[in-house]
Amino acid sequence: MYKYSYTNRKSDEKMSEITKRALAQSLKNVLAQKPLNKITISDIAEDCGINRMTFYYHFQDIYDLAKWTCIDETKKVLDGKKTYDTWQEGLLNIFHAVLENKVLVLNVYRCINRDQLELGLNPLVSGLLLSVIEEKSAGLHVLESDKKFIADFYEYAFVGVMMNWIQNGMQESPEVLVKKISILLHGNFAKAVQDFSTKKNTSNPPD
Repeated sequence: MYKYSYTNRKSDEKMSEITKRALAQSLKNVLAQKPLNKITISDIAEDCGINRMTFYYHFQDIYDLAKWTCIDETKKVLDGKKTYDTWQEGLLNIFHAVLENKVLVLNVYRCINRDQLELGLNPLVSGLLLSVIEEKSAGLHVLESDKKFIADFYEYAFVGVMMNWIQNGMQESPEVLVKKISILLHGNFAKAVQDFSTKKNTSNPPD
């Protein structure tokens, strides 16, 4: 009897990713000719050389593909850039990935809504921040819930700055924005985890 193995599953997942990225590239190709709200699944299928059923196997609709493409493009640039010494580079890479896909991102922003774009960016930024916070809290007694609170706080700031930048047409240089953010946050990650650790380790409650 044939058994569906782990190797088969990994092979299928790899093929699925290849197909998704091919569809994403077709979306970018078609976006050069018409806005997102005018693109049909037939447009994408024709450009990609697939049938409509293959499209529906991977995505619900054009907007689902657009959101996935935005997140995939930004996710790829974070590899290896999630430490205290490299978080600025990781954040800068996200800004550049968004800028390089300006037509796509602005179409998603205008044709879907800001909230959907934020929902995609939030976990990427949160993952970056949590890695930094884990590194700075090594050897300290900091609750996992407190680490998440710190990450969430900075996540809203980072994503908020990025969303305003997108809303304003991405006019300001990513390097300038990341430098400003770095100035504001210099030493703050370490101070935050130290303060939460100190608070936790204080045996007597405040008067």
